[in-house]
Amino acid sequence: MSAESTAVSVVSNAQRIVAKVGSSLVTNEGRGLDRAAVAHWAAQIAALRKQGRQVVLVSSGAIAEGMARLGWRKRPSVMHELQAAAAVGQMGLCQAYEAAFAEHGLRTAQILLTHEDLADRHRYLNARSTLFALLRLGVVPIVNENDTVVTDEIRLGDNDTLGALVTNLIEADTLVILTDQRGLYDSDPRKNPDAKFISHAQAGDAALEAMAGGAGSGIGTGGMLTKVLAAKRAAHSGAHTVIASGRERDVLTRLAQGECIGSELQAALPVWSARKQWLADHLRLRGRVTLDDGAVQALLREGKSLLPIGVTAVDGEFGRGDVVACVDSEGRECARGLINYSAADTRRILRQPSSQIARILGSMTEPELMHRDNLVVL
Repeated sequence: MSAESTAVSVVSNAQRIVAKVGSSLVTNEGRGLDRAAVAHWAAQIAALRKQGRQVVLVSSGAIAEGMARLGWRKRPSVMHELQAAAAVGQMGLCQAYEAAFAEHGLRTAQILLTHEDLADRHRYLNARSTLFALLRLGVVPIVNENDTVVTDEIRLGDNDTLGALVTNLIEADTLVILTDQRGLYDSDPRKNPDAKFISHAQAGDAALEAMAGGAGSGIGTGGMLTKVLAAKRAAHSGAHTVIASGRERDVLTRLAQGECIGSELQAALPVWSARKQWLADHLRLRGRVTLDDGAVQALLREGKSLLPIGVTAVDGEFGRGDVVACVDSEGRECARGLINYSAADTRRILRQPSSQIARILGSMTEPELMHRDNLVVL
């Protein structure tokens, strides 16, 4: 990690960019949309489009706009009220972006996603194809979490994670997370005046996760930790991440010109295949299996499949083909993948050699509990 650098921004060479804009950057401190700010983002993205770059915008702001339209000063704590605010506010958010981009001769498209959309393989591929079609047509996709229909996802930093998921979905070169803070520090600058700014680091560095934290502004829901984790997630598809202040004048166009602004987290992690990326991007798993030390070693060091004999415990209820976590004896997730047996059957064959599966269950679907082609090591 470094505090200063003369390097050129990774955004300068990016041809496909995902830009995530937080609520505080598109609203008047929670009192409805700031249409001048929306116009500002549209103008910058239009400039990037003229350079031949493809841009997907992940924008918060629907709930804040809905609260303003409904006359609510305080963010509600009841889920259905949050969902109602999102439904009302999404209308205004779309209208504002459509009008702002039209000033530059650009069309926009609304894409509302949930993590369940991206967890289902068929819906994932359909969303991917739709986004690619929109980009080919020169349309600017405006992506947001589908807060109106989710049951438990209006939570801290959800759109940071969504930005990373979209980055992986369309194989973007760079994820730019714009916030109301300058970037990353080695401690909270609001509490420690001696906090040092981090201009460059590697995505996935465990030290970053340890030092990132604290809540964000009162309007949005994202803290710095969610942004660091989003960068780690995006890095596995080869995408670099920049976390920068959206208060910086023309921040997107200046980044594209090569100016280093904010904290740049370079992708230095192994790049996964599209299938393994899809597995890794599951945020809600059906269950987990606990492995003994030998099985952990076989997965992490030897690239082998998971066999029943290496499993010591089963948690949750899952079916064949569900995505299940593999954890070590300390409960740390080391891998995840598609399981070949239900939770009930897995409990019956755990600690047993594969040669005993047919005897115990009456038949053998696969000799492996989880084939190495269907799992990803974390």
